[in-house]
Amino acid sequence: MYDAIFIEKHDTPTVTFVFEYFLNDSMSAASSRGMPVVRVVPEAIVSECTVVETIDNAITAVFDDMVAALTKPLTAEEKSPKPREPENPPRIVFKGDLEEVNRFFYQRGWTDGLPVIPPTEEAVADMLTGTDLPADHLVEKLEPRLGKVTVEMIAINAVMAGCLPTYMPVLITGVQALADNPACGMMAASTGSFSPFWLINGPVAKDLNVNSSYGATSPGNIANATIGRALGLITKNGRGVRRQIEDMGVFGNPGKYSWVAAENEENSPWEPLHVDRGFKKEDSAVTLIFPQSFQQMMPFGTDDKGILATVVGNITPARMGSLALLLTPTHARTFADKGWTKQAIKDYIVENAIVPDDYFPRLGLKADKPFDRGNVTGPGYGPKIFHPDPRDREPVQVFVFGGFGSWMGFLQGIHPTITKQVELPKNWAQLVKKYKNVVPTYVRY
Repeated sequence: MYDAIFIEKHDTPTVTFVFEYFLNDSMSAASSRGMPVVRVVPEAIVSECTVVETIDNAITAVFDDMVAALTKPLTAEEKSPKPREPENPPRIVFKGDLEEVNRFFYQRGWTDGLPVIPPTEEAVADMLTGTDLPADHLVEKLEPRLGKVTVEMIAINAVMAGCLPTYMPVLITGVQALADNPACGMMAASTGSFSPFWLINGPVAKDLNVNSSYGATSPGNIANATIGRALGLITKNGRGVRRQIEDMGVFGNPGKYSWVAAENEENSPWEPLHVDRGFKKEDSAVTLIFPQSFQQMMPFGTDDKGILATVVGNITPARMGSLALLLTPTHARTFADKGWTKQAIKDYIVENAIVPDDYFPRLGLKADKPFDRGNVTGPGYGPKIFHPDPRDREPVQVFVFGGFGSWMGFLQGIHPTITKQVELPKNWAQLVKKYKNVVPTYVRY
């Protein structure tokens, strides 16, 4: 739709073929660019379809509709489209008990389906103590609908998610990371179910009690759970990414509820990820990546050769993409004792993750088919799985994660990795002291 709008603005009529289930998405995209009445023709071709006969038949079926859309005189509204200007909502949108507030918010599409904490004036004001920025400060305008995310909007969604005020600096940094990721808009509206994965590094991870060890991505830690949830609500309410309107993920992804953890820096033999990416060890940082899937498995062997063989042998074959390798402290120490650096591990994966020449013929496919998304490097090499390109200059990330053990993890299908430094307010020490002991204490049986 963005291409069609660009052409229309240069005084050339267009009509866009849109998959019939994507009409809501297409019109939302047009509206966000100030062209709510661009002409579209619904068609029956599933996105990424490669069956030529299916494509030909579907286009033939709507050809007359296309001609009509290009030749029919413009209506008055089309000649002078008026973007839908949002009304200025009142400060208090609803009054009621907890159940009534939750039902009201849910029916308006403001929640993630789970109960929320009502964002009262008092609760939002308390959340704003976590930042020195004024409430009306514009943090970013976010794709795909160019939503204006202010500090107060972040605080409102943070309250709804159940955050503590100390999480505000990380949430603000997260919003900045979303704006800096060049693929963010595409990830949000893709038929692929990309989910944001947030890795927190530096002293702030300890200050907030972000879990980095056993069960790092499991439920049970308020920081891990609510930081990711708040950023998910901001994605819905600030970015304007709503399921089956802008978010067209075919399968969906449970990671969209919350997928936050800290790197296990204290048990890592190497420098942490944010140092690899240009920051100081004493800095606090948030790294954002968008994986499609998370796998965890036992390696073929727990020595360095066995771990690397497992990586190379289990990467989704013949698909361009990127990978984050999650190493337990146990496996990280195994590599370090053998002299491996993180860069050497990355280089090994890139150099050895190669599809053999006979891979496609054995599947009855041609190696040069348009959707193999590989990089043919010549006879004897076959299409490489990983190769740097302008979008993914660093196709492999490695970080130490989770508790001690022999399992290993992959985040596959990730796109550009963004790392942003966290800026802390002047009263940080007092805030941390106030909330530091908000931790679960389990009864011992």
